Amino acid sequence: MNTPLTTTEPQVSSNLTFSTPSHQSLSKFLLFDVEKLHLALSVDLVQKVINYTPVFGSGLSSFGVAHIDNQEITVIDLHQQFFKTSSEIAVGRGVQAPEFDSGDSPSQKGYLILTKTTIGETFALWVTQAPTLIDVSLSQIRLLPESYRRADTLGSASHVMLIPSENKTMTVFILDVDHLIT
Repeated sequence: MNTPLTTTEPQVSSNLTFSTPSHQSLSKFLLFDVEKLHLALSVDLVQKVINYTPVFGSGLSSFGVAHIDNQEITVIDLHQQFFKTSSEIAVGRGVQAPEFDSGDSPSQKGYLILTKTTIGETFALWVTQAPTLIDVSLSQIRLLPESYRRADTLGSASHVMLIPSENKTMTVFILDVDHLIT
């Protein structure tokens, strides 16, 4: 049985962690949007979701660095990576990023999804809206053709899933964390 998208957003805090589901026919994913793209990560790969924290870097690429939990963590601006334009992530271009204006809170800047590559490097994906936790039947997940992955900007997606949503089917690309960071 397919589980529809949840309509409520998860509580986001600096100590939110996820656990692996025990069902064999359903898998949990963290769903988030970048522009009109629906993207997802397996919950198994997500360490936690935190409020936005300032990101430092040159601003010339989609990569920056943030100080999180006494570590330097690479942060990827997916909007810039996929669309070659910045999504106004507060990159300090080599100096400290500007402080939030009065009235701005970190959650208004977005969230960082902390994940880990298969070789153990932690990195973060910057998203503007809180991600949604969904259950997906394994029958809804399909492998993307290798030719598509080599040719398209979304080559960092390994699979696609089709999620029934109200009166249409939503196509969600599942990101390959190893391909994102290389």
